[in-house]
Amino acid sequence: MYDIAVIGAGIIGTFIARELSKYKLNIILIEKNNDVADGTTKANSAIVHAGYDAKPGTNMAKFNSKGNPMFDKICEELDVEFKRVGSLVIAFNDEDMNTIKELYDRGLKNGIPNMEIISGQKVREMEPNLNSDIVGALYAPTCGIVGPWELAIALAENAVENGVELLLNSEVYNIDKTDFGYRIFTKRKVIDAEYVVNCAGLYADEINNMVASPYFKIKPRRGQYFILDKSAGNFVNRVIFQCPTKLGKGVLVAPTIHGNLIIGPDAEDLDDKERLDTTADRLQYVRKTATKTSKNIPFKKVITTFAGLRAEPSTGDFIVEESKEARGFINVAGIKSPGLTASPAIAEYVVELLKDINGGFKIKEDFNPIRERMIRFDKLSDEDKAELIKKDSRFGRIICRCENITEGEIVDAIRRKVGATTVDGIKKRVRPGMGRCQGGFCSPRVMEILARELGTDVSEIVKDSPSSYVLVGRTNKGLEKNLRG
Repeated sequence: MYDIAVIGAGIIGTFIARELSKYKLNIILIEKNNDVADGTTKANSAIVHAGYDAKPGTNMAKFNSKGNPMFDKICEELDVEFKRVGSLVIAFNDEDMNTIKELYDRGLKNGIPNMEIISGQKVREMEPNLNSDIVGALYAPTCGIVGPWELAIALAENAVENGVELLLNSEVYNIDKTDFGYRIFTKRKVIDAEYVVNCAGLYADEINNMVASPYFKIKPRRGQYFILDKSAGNFVNRVIFQCPTKLGKGVLVAPTIHGNLIIGPDAEDLDDKERLDTTADRLQYVRKTATKTSKNIPFKKVITTFAGLRAEPSTGDFIVEESKEARGFINVAGIKSPGLTASPAIAEYVVELLKDINGGFKIKEDFNPIRERMIRFDKLSDEDKAELIKKDSRFGRIICRCENITEGEIVDAIRRKVGATTVDGIKKRVRPGMGRCQGGFCSPRVMEILARELGTDVSEIVKDSPSSYVLVGRTNKGLEKNLRG
């Protein structure tokens, strides 16, 4: 019997699980996929928004403005890279400048500090690669960039270090109300819990409907992106937005926390919650729209494209509340942009909701907010590298040439509390496969290391989901000999 079950191990679910781990509670974090951060969290713009865009008085505005300043401390505790680079919303005409003024006024109402409306000349001084027809911009210095999947993994690790149980590959297919709370049926086991927090992302409406009447619906909205090589990473130094539309914040051009350049997304409403394919026509739209920001974007340096799905709620706002029909069942749904930014504030609010229902939780005196530090070999001094290699020769073997990732880092990623078990799991944690060759060189070695560390045959190692096999079997030795001549 668990005190609380959290359904969904994306950025929201992992933040809530970590916040709950501060208390003397028996908590389980349930995820349908093969790893944490495997949905929207691994495919988005990775922006920590300043908070001027959301309509004052909404949950989006409240949690964005409160969540943004929390990132410095949290990322320091969890050893996650985070930079405040600032953002510019650029204007091309008087109509856009009116929108800029509206955003500025919203920002003031939302309590966003240090915003400025600046001239086109000032914009070009700050960002020389932008187009000459820009007439002005809203500058917000508190905007930041982070690795959202790395943050979610770190949150999950720290939650598990503090006693949370993580259950992967456990899709919830039914929930019954009981005298003690809820009985949750998953594909792996049946879980009893007094309280449930529904953070199921695109499927949060379906989870709600298992215990209560439908009162909101989640629609998937697909966005497609380009990622450019690190040699283009300094093309802009800040997050560059065009003026927002009813479909969202539009196509941005921004640096990433790891030194690449990201461009996108578009916005396309779909019915299929699994449509993560990229399409030539929508990517062409992203490319064409981005050239309005800068005609000089070096698209010849594109190393990959990807698509993500965000959860569009029928309510038009974040849903963070106890179900009216199911006591102790908390819906945290429709957490689209700025959901990443809002997530730490949402987590605190959800815990307060549960405290109010329960009557209070006891603080865990031995809660440790500090996640075990990671070794980032490429960022060490030459002296520190040499000393580390003396202690462990695996740090002297480069596995990923593009990102300079060592065998020692990959082994550490496997052996941690929420360790990687797949090729993509390693990619999310320590980046082999994220570089120019996109895993063409390092993937076989990553698979070999995974198989060795997990004590399994290399043919059992998958890319991501249990069905995403990479190897189908060994080739015939006689045929190999004949082919070699």
